[in-house]
Amino acid sequence: MNFSTAFSNGNNTFDEGFYLTAFRTLANKNNLIFGLSIIYIISLLGNFVLLAVVLMNSSLQNPKYLAVCNLAIVDISFNSVIIPQMVPIFVFNQNHLSFEACFSQMFFMHFFGDMESFSLALLAYDRLIAICWPLRYTTLNTNLKMGLIIAGIWSLVFLLDIFPVYLAARLQYCGSREVQSCCCEHGAVYRLACADTSYNRKLATAKTMVTLLGPLTFIILTYVIVVVTVLRIASTTKRWKAFQTCLTHLLLVLLYYIPVILTYVLGNLRLVQYLELFTAVLTVSVTLPPMLNPIIYSLKTDELREKVVKFLGKPKVAQQIINY
Repeated sequence: MNFSTAFSNGNNTFDEGFYLTAFRTLANKNNLIFGLSIIYIISLLGNFVLLAVVLMNSSLQNPKYLAVCNLAIVDISFNSVIIPQMVPIFVFNQNHLSFEACFSQMFFMHFFGDMESFSLALLAYDRLIAICWPLRYTTLNTNLKMGLIIAGIWSLVFLLDIFPVYLAARLQYCGSREVQSCCCEHGAVYRLACADTSYNRKLATAKTMVTLLGPLTFIILTYVIVVVTVLRIASTTKRWKAFQTCLTHLLLVLLYYIPVILTYVLGNLRLVQYLELFTAVLTVSVTLPPMLNPIIYSLKTDELREKVVKFLGKPKVAQQIINY
């Protein structure tokens, strides 16, 4: 993404850029980076294996796994935007980022972070159709319809995120260039501007409400409908099977939303006393779900679990995992 147009209208120069200053006094920061590197490697392996298994098995190429693959792509992209750039910055002290690099990272970080939220809502939509209208699932939720919904979500999130980043890029930064964060997060950057940023703050708050609470509200409503529908099932066995179907998705939702909501609440209430420790915990919290999502789906979904262990080609281990 090129923000040259935005900068040409201000007093900013590209060679100045920003300096990321998180973790300067944090003890054992190299251990943190090492841990994040392990998270990144596992998230890449897990999500790429998941994508490969779905692509190699025609029986999995249905709307449900189209949504799962969409989440896998988002997971890979999100952690790829955040973690790799932290190694040279915080291990080798190369903490300078140009304006273009900073605002590009800002856009993609928020874009894929918001896509994570909408992707979970998409999985909730799939579960809603599968449980409430099982006999009509193949007609209500086709691959074409799911593909169009995914394309619509990507377009919507792009429009929601590009405007705040563009406005932040047009601000004049004539004072400090030290960003007190491990990445070019929108709020940490625009606050450095030497101009009125009240509109940027309001826009960021409104965007957060839409991208965070919008999908979360939809997910909660779908679960209410699903619970009511499941409770009407006479058979206890079928009722429990339906609840188990939702369990995997519920775990993914909790893994993503609990850290994000706690961070937002604590940050706005100014209850954070140790900013660097808080930033470290937050970074680990938001990068863990992309690592755990494929693992949870592989272990908790029978049809996918069998395909994954066969793909790995370990007969004895595969049988143990299948019997787990």
